[in-house]
Amino acid sequence: MACMEDVLDLYCEPYDPTRPVVCMDETSKQLVGETRVPVPPAPDRPARYDYEYERRGTANVFLFTEPLGGWRQANVTERRTRVDWAYQMRHLLDEEYPEADLVRVVLDNLNTHSIASLYEAFEPAEARRLARRLELHPTPKHGSWLNVAELELGVLGRQCLDRRMGEAAFVQQESAAWALDRNRHQTGVDWRFTTADARIKLKHLYPQIQMG
Repeated sequence: MACMEDVLDLYCEPYDPTRPVVCMDETSKQLVGETRVPVPPAPDRPARYDYEYERRGTANVFLFTEPLGGWRQANVTERRTRVDWAYQMRHLLDEEYPEADLVRVVLDNLNTHSIASLYEAFEPAEARRLARRLELHPTPKHGSWLNVAELELGVLGRQCLDRRMGEAAFVQQESAAWALDRNRHQTGVDWRFTTADARIKLKHLYPQIQMG
């Protein structure tokens, strides 16, 4: 319950550009190539694709979103190792939020999502520099619904990734275009489920206090 209330309290804080709250999540995208050239659409006829396809491995999609800022970004990598995650964190801190004193990141509790990953990817001095500006807020087990980035991943899947893509570079190109368009038109997320709500509606999840 502590993890859940920690995240919910974080979402209730007012916007602070010096200490932004950013949510991150990741997913795999199966790369699929065509074995025959698709038939392009024509008047009164949609495009047609052959049922056969060629498997080309997978790509990993890291998605970041700042709920109160109405910003999101999708970055595609070949793998999802500790080192890949660490490089994503450095990009977030140095490229997206260089002026922030501290970036607070809501994420699930995968073993790759830890400060230790920074030390696996970088020299100790560099890892420590990044760690000083990074505060991790993991969601509880079975509580990934608390992560706004998971919601954004669902939208990305429906609006962009739900089709055949044969190359990781194409996934990156399309994901970046999706994020750019959504950033232009989408306002921030108005999260309304609070710790007080959780204590009432999710009362069954809390331990029962034994009296005397």
